[in-house]
Amino acid sequence: MSSSVTPVLRERGRRPTGVALLLHGGRARSHEPATRANLTYLRMVPFARDLARQPGLLVAQLSYRYRGWNDQDPVKDTRWALDDLRRRHGELPVVLVGHSMGGRAALHAADDRSVLGVCALAPWTEPGEPVAQLAGKSLLIAHGDRERWTDPRLSYDYAVRAKAVTDDVCRFEVHGDGHAMLRRAREWTRLVRSFVLGRLDYEPMPGWIANAVREPSPRGLRVPLSLEGAAG
Repeated sequence: MSSSVTPVLRERGRRPTGVALLLHGGRARSHEPATRANLTYLRMVPFARDLARQPGLLVAQLSYRYRGWNDQDPVKDTRWALDDLRRRHGELPVVLVGHSMGGRAALHAADDRSVLGVCALAPWTEPGEPVAQLAGKSLLIAHGDRERWTDPRLSYDYAVRAKAVTDDVCRFEVHGDGHAMLRRAREWTRLVRSFVLGRLDYEPMPGWIANAVREPSPRGLRVPLSLEGAAG
């Protein structure tokens, strides 16, 4: 398989104790090769660089074989990446961070034994997508209210159904931002960092995420992303 997993700025001299695997967006159908020059891949680079500041955390970005979802090609590539990471680094806990199509791939691949949680950013979800694979996992979804590419109503519906198989679910609404996550980029980055480091026990899970998880539906699934929380 021609997919590649690239560690980003991993701290030298220490064996990693956890992994953040970043999955980029794409198209519904395309067999064009995915490259690191694609904007969808490049949008995940700032998240990778920020996470790579954490000692002991291996940060990897997956470049898919194809730009399209096609027949779940990004899910197959994600499973390959997880197997490859285990082969090269041993059994390490993993958090998947996916944007758009990458969020959908992360949700589908959440049943991998190494995956502890999924951070799905503006995820592409379809009605009736499976949620059983999330049993025992943590799930954070974030969606902008100016979204034009993926439907926030569907990610909310997904979160409601996921809550039936795992209690560890929260969903944030990023007011004033859209699919590219650029208007409030600092807060998106802080959200990802807080969830990944909290779930992998590098830092305590911030109270504003833990509180959202404890809130019953629908309050914990429609939490405004606040300046005080995500930018703190």
